[in-house]
Order: sequence, then structure tokens, then C-alpha cells
Amino acid sequence: MTFPEVQWRHVATLTHGRWVGVWCLEIGMLSLRALCCLRLGRCLSEVALESRTGEQRLMVAGLGNHGMAGTRHSVGMAVVNQLARRLDIAEQWKTDKQCGADLVLTSIGQVQVVLLKPRQLMNINGRSVASAAGKFRLTPESIYLLHDELDKPLGKMSLKLGGSARGHNGVRSCIERLQSDNMVRLRVGIGRPVGHSSVERHVLGRFTGDEQEILPRVLEQGVELVLAHIMQRSGTIPSAKTLRNAEEGPNKS
Repeated sequence: MTFPEVQWRHVATLTHGRWVGVWCLEIGMLSLRALCCLRLGRCLSEVALESRTGEQRLMVAGLGNHGMAGTRHSVGMAVVNQLARRLDIAEQWKTDKQCGADLVLTSIGQVQVVLLKPRQLMNINGRSVASAAGKFRLTPESIYLLHDELDKPLGKMSLKLGGSARGHNGVRSCIERLQSDNMVRLRVGIGRPVGHSSVERHVLGRFTGDEQEILPRVLEQGVELVLAHIMQRSGTIPSAKTLRNAEEGPNKS
């Protein structure tokens, strides 16, 4: 009885931009390379993730009601959509059933960034945010929450680190699920209702014609503020245009 020739061969596999050496067993004319690579494929993605744990990773979550784009309460989602367009990844959103959200991954300088839009109602947005935080091993301090703010008029916004939900149910949901209030929050003003309109009707309503005229500049300013903050905390120097646009309100020309 004869046995086929047994030989180990060292091959290189390109994984996540890096060449990784793999030992492959060949038996006679039949190569087990495919089998080895198939088995190692699962491990290599985990190794790649582990190898990047030392790098900074952030998440930008646009809060809102899934399926209610264009309403005041979902303006946070509108800002994160604008951010995706700015980063040229607007066509790369993928639905993650585990997180219950739409996700897209990118890099800003040397920072890995996860953009997220919950596929939930506002009151339970925290489920998606916390699930993604667990999946990508993020601390609350590494998370940006983009949301509407009643106490600021449209055209005004601010970045705030931590603090209470101040009556915002989406933020409250995130605080409860993450068990922390240390997230960075972009508070985008939508103003309070005028006349006899209720708060609920106001936040669930769409922007008026006059509001829609300045809305693109509002979204752009929100993007500039978030980008400038990410660049500064990562040691990347923002461009003069980014800093200038972040400092200027959308009502300025």
C-alpha cells in the first residue's frame, strides 16, 4: 500500500490590508489549501479585530424614529445621513439585525468610526446603541448621540459631554441601556411649538417651508461640529474650513 506525498507549504493571504502567512497541507494532487483558508477565514477576521483594539474607535449615532425621516424628532438621523454623504459612504449602509440598526463603517484620519441609525422608535433607540457598543467594544465616552433639542431654536446647536436626558426619551433610553451618561451629545435645535400646538405634534411634525430653507445649512454645521471634535480628540488637525464652518452658525453667510 502506498501513501500519497504529504507536504506542508507556506502561503500568504491578504487579509484586511495585511499579508498573513498560512501553513497549508498538500496531499498528492489534492490541496487542502481551500479547507485551511475556509477554517482560518473565520479566525482571521477575529484576529484583525483584535489587532485593531489598540486603535481608537468611535460611534456616531443619529437618534430618531425609524421610518419617519424628515420630521423634527429625527433630525439627528438627518445629520448622520449628511455625515455619510460627506464621507462618501452614503451608499454603503447595511442593516445589522443583531443591533437592530443600519450601520456603515469608515475611517476619519486614524480613527475607526461606526455610523449608526437605529431601526427602532425613539423611545427604545438605546437598544440599538447599546448593542452596537457591545459589538464594537465601545465605551460610553466613545459614543456620539445626535438628537433634537426643544430648548434651542432651529439654527442653533451645541456639543455637550454627559449630563441628564433633560426629558429626551431617546437619550434617556441610551443612558439606561449604557448605564452611563458620559456620551458626547450634539443637540440640534428644533425650537418649541408656537400657539396651541402640543410638543408631541411639534416634534413628530415635518419642518415648515421656511425651516426647510435653512435646514441644509443646519445639517452641514452639525457635520462640521462632529468632524472637528473627532479630529481634535484624535490629534488630527482639522482644516481651516472645517473649524470656520463649525464656529459659524447656519444663519451666517
